[in-house]
Amino acid sequence: MAIIPATSTKPARDPVVFMEGGPGGDAIGAIPFLIDSKVNRDRDLIVMTQRGGLHSRPNLACPEIDRFYGEAVGLRYDAPSTGRRLVRAAKECRDRLTAEGVDLRAYNTTENAADFAALRKALGIEKWNVYGYSYGTDLALTYLRRHPQGIRSVAIDSVVPPQIVSLPWTWDSAREGIGAIFDACAAQPSCKNRYPDLPRTLTEQVRRLEASPLTLTVEPPGGGNPVKVVLDGGTLVNILVTNGRAMPAADVPAALDELARGNPERLAKVQAAGATPVIGEMAHGLTHSVACSEWVPGHSKSDLLAAGRRAFPGWPDTVLAQAPQLPFEHDLCRVWNVPDRTAIQRVATFSKVPTLIVSGTFDAKTGAKWGPYTGRTLPRSTAVRIPGIGHFVVPQSPCAQSVLASFLARPTAPETGCVAGLTPAPFTITPLPERT
Repeated sequence: MAIIPATSTKPARDPVVFMEGGPGGDAIGAIPFLIDSKVNRDRDLIVMTQRGGLHSRPNLACPEIDRFYGEAVGLRYDAPSTGRRLVRAAKECRDRLTAEGVDLRAYNTTENAADFAALRKALGIEKWNVYGYSYGTDLALTYLRRHPQGIRSVAIDSVVPPQIVSLPWTWDSAREGIGAIFDACAAQPSCKNRYPDLPRTLTEQVRRLEASPLTLTVEPPGGGNPVKVVLDGGTLVNILVTNGRAMPAADVPAALDELARGNPERLAKVQAAGATPVIGEMAHGLTHSVACSEWVPGHSKSDLLAAGRRAFPGWPDTVLAQAPQLPFEHDLCRVWNVPDRTAIQRVATFSKVPTLIVSGTFDAKTGAKWGPYTGRTLPRSTAVRIPGIGHFVVPQSPCAQSVLASFLARPTAPETGCVAGLTPAPFTITPLPERT
């Protein structure tokens, strides 16, 4: 745990406690983003590693899975053989953790929320404010539902509603986020004229790559020895869903156009970035203990495929059968073997605690519409959508930072005026190649 003092000379008495995403992300590693976002401007900021995360004991890191992901850049994303390798790596990690005495049943959102309730009492804090992002919103809403005492306000950023999150849900979010990027391009005349039909281009390229994957040798974005990468339809989709890190959303239209014209270099470099994962940073043990007990049960492989077909009609079933970011999770969960907790966890939060709900329109991981959806059972909530921003909004948007600061000052009346004047940044426009 870390406590970052407020920068104000007269800080408020009620601190902010941060809930990291993932599940399994490094909460301590998020501190620079939170400080840069001025979350600790008027209040102390408390950051606790979630159970199983980096810096906790035991640490549920899975180097076996990290190494698989490093190798996977050179494999077909959705090939059955790739799935078997992932499942084998997960089983190796599970067997090692359980041999060390780890009870994976204890790593879930219910227990996670109880840890934060215990922390507030241990620190002697009468009231505090909660800020969570991504899985941290699932956790924050669970915490609010089960331990409402001592919560002054809740801010959730990039919302994962506990009552709806599932593997099929990921396709709905992918459709919304990718579609928002394409709509924003169509709203900018220079982008619309240069890239006139992005949905059709994407469908054509997903189908083409899935039928005939490309194998390339490219230098990673940060330099280093060239690595072999494979681009198939599933890889392309996963790159778009995780936009904003290796490839900004502003580059998506140009990257798709280049791919269609026979130049996959930009996308291949994005894929190559995964060839050297940071071993042990992500607590995959927490990731899969939560996913396999709370997100996967209750929906079959055919449910997932049907959701993919609804989101992207005409795409190959081999692509749509795998949830973005969680491929082969049904198979993995069979070996992970934790009990179904959906009856306890898949529940909406009803609360009158003031809540700020922040979403980015370009978020293809947790679609923006799920913010207002979650607000239906939070009568004192304020939901804002930040145009042109992807996942984890506050660190990327000065407007969102301003809204959060005003919310923490006055939770029932945050200043949201800056949102109305926002538009997505201009997209990257590359010149048409000269005809020969």
